[in-house]
Amino acid sequence: MTRIFAYLAVALTVLAGISPASATSDEDFFNFSGRGRQQTPAMQRGVPYYGPGSDYFGGGSGPIPREQVSAPVGMAPGTIYISTSERRLYLILGNGAALRYGIGVGRDGFRWTGTHRISAKKEWPSWTPPAEMRARRPDLPRFMAGGIENPLGARAMYLGSTLYRIHGSNEPETIGHAVSSGCFRMTNEDVTDLYSRVSVGTVVVVR
Repeated sequence: MTRIFAYLAVALTVLAGISPASATSDEDFFNFSGRGRQQTPAMQRGVPYYGPGSDYFGGGSGPIPREQVSAPVGMAPGTIYISTSERRLYLILGNGAALRYGIGVGRDGFRWTGTHRISAKKEWPSWTPPAEMRARRPDLPRFMAGGIENPLGARAMYLGSTLYRIHGSNEPETIGHAVSSGCFRMTNEDVTDLYSRVSVGTVVVVR
């Protein structure tokens, strides 16, 4: 009987496509700060990563699914319109339509309005917290390389000459909330989608 169970265990392992020697737990794929081994999942430039360690390991859409809706404002196609009160970002498509995404916005005292253009786009951006942010949060690093642990997430679009960005997040549960220092957070899936649709020079209107 013991031998039968042993054969069954080996057969199930083979069917799963892994050998006993190569089987690992999810823990092997996550980057834990300050404990255990640190491994960063393989990432291909220009290809969104949704495997172990990403916001979407396990599948499913973000907390606020993106959808095509009627445009809330009359603006030129290709314009990004951000409603901080709604906590939504709209990409104007034309013909009265827009793509709507859920976003995280600035908390009280950090919200702003205005018009800028996207001045740069970066994949898996690095992060250098500004001095005023480090003064509020001395625990923050002076520099953080891009990757799944980076709070800027998978993509970033920089707004004019400001320190503000539209960027991804390693905290998808914060989307739809007022939590940032003025930047606009999106899920990594949504920011990758938006990133692929806009270019440097795109107008961004914040109201």
